[in-house]
Amino acid sequence: MALSSMTGFARSHGASGPYAFEWELKSVNAKGFDLRMRLPPGWDELEALAKKRAGEVLSRGTVYVNLNLKRANAMSTIRINEEVLASIVKVAHVLAGKIDAVAPSIDGLLSIKGVIEVVEPEGNEAEDKAAMAAAAVAFEQALADLVEMRRREGVTLGRVLSQRMDEIESLAKKAEAAPGRRPEAIRARLAEQIAALLDTSDRFDPDRLNQEAIVIAAKADIREELDRIASHISQARQMIGKGGPVGRRLDFLAQEFNREVNTCCSKSNDLELTSTGLEMKNVVEQFREQVQNLE
Repeated sequence: MALSSMTGFARSHGASGPYAFEWELKSVNAKGFDLRMRLPPGWDELEALAKKRAGEVLSRGTVYVNLNLKRANAMSTIRINEEVLASIVKVAHVLAGKIDAVAPSIDGLLSIKGVIEVVEPEGNEAEDKAAMAAAAVAFEQALADLVEMRRREGVTLGRVLSQRMDEIESLAKKAEAAPGRRPEAIRARLAEQIAALLDTSDRFDPDRLNQEAIVIAAKADIREELDRIASHISQARQMIGKGGPVGRRLDFLAQEFNREVNTCCSKSNDLELTSTGLEMKNVVEQFREQVQNLE
């Protein structure tokens, strides 16, 4: 199974009887799955079907769904509500005898809400059902196109993530080989610092200082962190190769990468090792940014 991105766009067209319709689907990143639909009045029964089908093939991302509908030879008509108009005219005559005001004009009366009604043409039940069935088929096509686009994006993301893993592995090997991380190098630097302290004062206990130096040297070793980074690289490659909805798991793994690299940097007292750790941290951040786009 291939990786899938959470971003994508798809459009499909269709027609049935007097109806012509167009679906537009757009998906963006999200922590979970959310489908937001905008349907024409009277077409709400398509919502349940669309949510069910989208939920079956998508696991993450916010998906915006819009259905544009046109009906040929369907002209709306204007009707005057004479009862409402008569009531308004009657009230106007009553008020005319009480206050000094200009008599209402025709355009003023017609602009009052409720006087003019827009009457939509009556639909044909058989035509409406046929159009909804055709629209449901067109939605399936748009959804399939959206899934395919997300998969294509996912393939590209997979290549990028694999490159980031190669870079992290290369930097981990560089840190492994750094002369400054070897215990003897750490002890040598500490010995120099101890010698400098002893030269400045005779109140220090040389034996105690040497014991503390050994403890500090052991704590400064990043062997465990490098081993865990190697394990994370192996897991990430397995997930990327397996594919499917692994975005959340890879995001968690990116956090673990970041934690280990931060520990390496905090333990380092060597300029070269610190530089390598910071470079690795930058690559891990790039990895995590790309993972945010995965389903």
